[in-house]
Amino acid sequence: METEIELKFFVEPEFADVLRKKIAQHKVLQHSRRELGNIYFDTPDNWLRQHDIGMRIRSVEGARVQTVKTAGRVVAGLHQRPEFNAPIDSDQPDVNLHPEDIWPEQRDLEQLQDQLAPLFQTNFMREQWLVGTTDGSQIEVAFDQGVVEAGDKQSPICEVELELKSGQTDALFSLARELSESGGMRLGNMSKAARGYRLAFDAPAREPKPITLVNTRFDDSAEDCLINSLEHALSQWLYHDEVYTELDSIEALIEVRNSTSYIRHILAMYGEIVPRRASAILRQELKWLEQELEWVYRYQCIDELTEDKGHVLRKLDAKKVLVKQLKHERQQLPNRDQVLALFASARYTGLILDLNRWLLTRGWQPFLDDKARKLLASSIKAFSKQQLDYTWKELMDTFPVETFLDAQAYKKEYYKLSRCLYTGISFASIYDKEERMRFRLPWHDLLEGIHDLVQLDVLTPYLAALEGDEKEQLERWLARQQSSILHAMEQTRTSSLEARPYWRED
Repeated sequence: METEIELKFFVEPEFADVLRKKIAQHKVLQHSRRELGNIYFDTPDNWLRQHDIGMRIRSVEGARVQTVKTAGRVVAGLHQRPEFNAPIDSDQPDVNLHPEDIWPEQRDLEQLQDQLAPLFQTNFMREQWLVGTTDGSQIEVAFDQGVVEAGDKQSPICEVELELKSGQTDALFSLARELSESGGMRLGNMSKAARGYRLAFDAPAREPKPITLVNTRFDDSAEDCLINSLEHALSQWLYHDEVYTELDSIEALIEVRNSTSYIRHILAMYGEIVPRRASAILRQELKWLEQELEWVYRYQCIDELTEDKGHVLRKLDAKKVLVKQLKHERQQLPNRDQVLALFASARYTGLILDLNRWLLTRGWQPFLDDKARKLLASSIKAFSKQQLDYTWKELMDTFPVETFLDAQAYKKEYYKLSRCLYTGISFASIYDKEERMRFRLPWHDLLEGIHDLVQLDVLTPYLAALEGDEKEQLERWLARQQSSILHAMEQTRTSSLEARPYWRED
């Protein structure tokens, strides 16, 4: 058995020349160019896929190898999966070529053998280099170009893969950093096999989805939670990077930005244990990306106001004028080509690579003293309660029940409320589900209310372009909308502050 550690990038065909020039600057131990044919198998009920197992037969220059890949981990383009290989004489799979213990228990292997059938193929030209680095590590670099085929359906393949064959993980990331320094490489989570399954079953385009709670357990250490939270956020980030590439969805882009904000918050939460200098460059680059994507919230507001021909504005006489002006403003914001260029930029790719390297190599550990090591090794229970208590105090101070808050006061606290809710994403799953939902939902509603107030602000500048009755009508409409939103928010704030903190036992 081998465990693959590889990075996967999506590129354009013309990147091949850039790649060859960069690799020529290194010590190349081997170089080849071969056609690879791969047949992937599964049962009629997709039993292998359901158990996160991939099975293929690869044909290279007349020789065949059967490979089984079992459940592994994929985080932000870094793929780590146990892999079992065995030579085979035909294109008919044989489950008995691999150890029995790699298959899930209670599976009848004879029955599995009978049910296996070809599902899709990947056929591509692979140009491959084995690169020796200065520290003695060996890294295999592959440029693949071809197609995924399922019946009469096809999808193009154009990828670069870097696999650590021997040596230090750090060398893998250093080479990836160097190859991507001119841009044009976009990290990807979706393997060729995953794309084949989607093609074979006509899977619908993936949709944006809000971030879920980290699967934290009471027996986790504080360091376990740090690692799991960062991996969770990175997975959310890369998923929505890919969704945006497929769908041109502003909601997906918002989730990319939210993920970067959550990562910054995780690093801040652990700032009392992990010295800030350990993550200084990462935090600086995350802040840069947040600023690059700051416009997405205004874009979302414009989208919502102009949706369905401006249905939200239907009672306004100036609706057509406003919709036209809003759409013009939206056209001035960054477009899809600019976002895709950002995703393929050296700085963006470098940030994800550096986060991945920091995670995989535990880049914070050299900065720790004995006290910090002890705190990270301790149970998450005490640390989670400390952070949630801090969040609760911050919420009480920011939204005191005895003080009236106007629209401006609420809008000013949008990011603070977001950060407070991020704290719960890391820790809430270790507490009672009903109690945590009862506590968190009103605060989420309050956040939505602030968003609605911000949306009204998008219309305010357009008052100057209106005159007479149309202007007065819009002013009255904005005032009524704001009053209605604030009334609902005040009720929500009261119930939020009255809710019992779910992490407290008293």
